[in-house]
Amino acid sequence: MEQAEHATVGELGELAVLGRILPRLRSGDAALIGPGDDAAVLAAADGRYVVTTDLMVHGPDFRLAWSSPFDLGWKAAATNLTDVAAMGARPTALVVALAAPPATPVAVLEGFADGLREALAELAPGAGVVGGDLSASSVLTIAVTAFGDLEGRPPVLRSGARPGDVLAHAGARGDAARGLALLFDEATDATGEPDAAAAERVRTEHPVLVAAQLAPRPPVSAGVIAATAGATAMLDVSDGLARDALRIARASGVDLDFDSARLGADPRVALAGAEDHGLLAAFPAGTVPPEPFEVVGRVVEGAGVVRVDGVAADALGWDPYSGWDGRAG
Repeated sequence: MEQAEHATVGELGELAVLGRILPRLRSGDAALIGPGDDAAVLAAADGRYVVTTDLMVHGPDFRLAWSSPFDLGWKAAATNLTDVAAMGARPTALVVALAAPPATPVAVLEGFADGLREALAELAPGAGVVGGDLSASSVLTIAVTAFGDLEGRPPVLRSGARPGDVLAHAGARGDAARGLALLFDEATDATGEPDAAAAERVRTEHPVLVAAQLAPRPPVSAGVIAATAGATAMLDVSDGLARDALRIARASGVDLDFDSARLGADPRVALAGAEDHGLLAAFPAGTVPPEPFEVVGRVVEGAGVVRVDGVAADALGWDPYSGWDGRAG
């Protein structure tokens, strides 16, 4: 019994590991056929479905010394659910692939599955995990594909913003960046390696900011709310408010002008901080954005520039190849 309790994925093998993970998950309301065959079958009453994918790799995307397995599962779900929500769709299902070193304890994958399940239950009730894959790798790698139902609505694209539209945001602004800065500053040893004990202390002292980075709670349900309220454009803010706003500006052929007084005590961190996974949306002129959206600026004539108080601003934020150029200090 003790051996099974502390077994690694290499010791148990794929079938036994799946037998430990799958009972911890549910398939969700849209699954006509869930895990067990070569592929799942999902109901798509709308005749269309939204699909997105995201990759998380140990090192550049997360540190096991900082994140618990539960955190990883939660974040893997949350980061994909908001991409579905940003299209104005209701999330229905996830497909999850894991590549792990053979020495990885099975308990790590079980904790990951628990995080997936609980994130889905809180952020996207009715959605579930319908399949995936396991493989071996030198570093833990997580790939998630998410599906969503438009429920008869047109998708909300990045290209629909028009001059005069109200610019609004739902979710935290800069909290994840502040949490990451704390972890780098206070939970990294002299050699630059993450320190698990220090990370636990930082988590205790700054629970909201650290949780915003390691296990974010984005406003997933706000995507459908925005779509039904007539949002003209929308996206998931994962790389930083300014950098992601640039994507709407360029796709729509307009400028987005942020009001610094509406961005909080530190507008720079609000604009540059990444990984909050809030939703940035444009609504028709004269619209009062629905809760939980808050007005943060407006859409103006232009050709793809982000402005703050009318002045062109740098699109600071996160880039997977060059890193973060707007770190909270």
